[in-house]
Amino acid sequence: MILNLLLGLVLAAAIAFAARKARALSRSGAWAALALGTVIFGLGGFGWAMLLLAFFISSSLLSRLFGRRKRALDEKFSKGSERDAWQVLANGGVAGIFTLLHAFDPSATWPWVGCAAALAAANADTWATELGVLSPAPPRMLTSLRRAEPGTSGAVSGAGLLAALGGAGLVALVAGALWRGHTGLSFVGLPYSIADLLGAAPAEFSFEQRAAWFGIIAGCGLAGSLVDSLLGATLQAVYRCPACRKETERHPLHTCGAPTSLARGLPWLNNDWVNAACTLSGALLAVGLWFWL
Repeated sequence: MILNLLLGLVLAAAIAFAARKARALSRSGAWAALALGTVIFGLGGFGWAMLLLAFFISSSLLSRLFGRRKRALDEKFSKGSERDAWQVLANGGVAGIFTLLHAFDPSATWPWVGCAAALAAANADTWATELGVLSPAPPRMLTSLRRAEPGTSGAVSGAGLLAALGGAGLVALVAGALWRGHTGLSFVGLPYSIADLLGAAPAEFSFEQRAAWFGIIAGCGLAGSLVDSLLGATLQAVYRCPACRKETERHPLHTCGAPTSLARGLPWLNNDWVNAACTLSGALLAVGLWFWL
């Protein structure tokens, strides 16, 4: 296990360094990614690492795309495109916990299911945010269906929902292709010798079963993103800038420099806590379905 953790540390350090250089992570975010990556890479292995990378690489690339079009919406969001430590842990912390649970019981299936669904929910929420704000049609509040400005917490659009499903589907696709061997699924199409090397076992599940769990994980990821939107529309702290007369997640100062005041929601429930609730709800739903089915 120590050797695996050392290898995980090296791989996580390389990715965190590259992400820092690409300005996808802040300094604190790079340290958090190093710790989280060491746990997932070192204790989980190849398949678990691919789940994390599918989320991190795709979401980071989307954050960099269409920068000029999204720059006008920076005033809405509490933080910029460089993820800090709290953002890294909010999006990947639940997956890390399920990886630790897997280390305590490597024969159990549900930690893999929970990890995959947690990252599917994180990816769904990120894709919905990054692509949904580019929709030409105005979003609507999830609770009241009234029109809202792009980037408003709790507002959804058709394009955003499709983006969320795409983000969750990407992680679900990786999960289906690299399913843990002890669940009955293994690395698709690989010879047994290579599969054994990567920690997998001969496949036992049918294509229909793989497809079903792909749909379940993708659906749980989408459900997690909707929990995020629901909290954003109801309980998340949203502030108001008296100078710009606009709602924002930024506090205590808006991008214009004016102090913001609480407009609605709970003061302690910021976007990081909402993101953590998103990933946790997706994971718990998937694990519950696993035990039920």
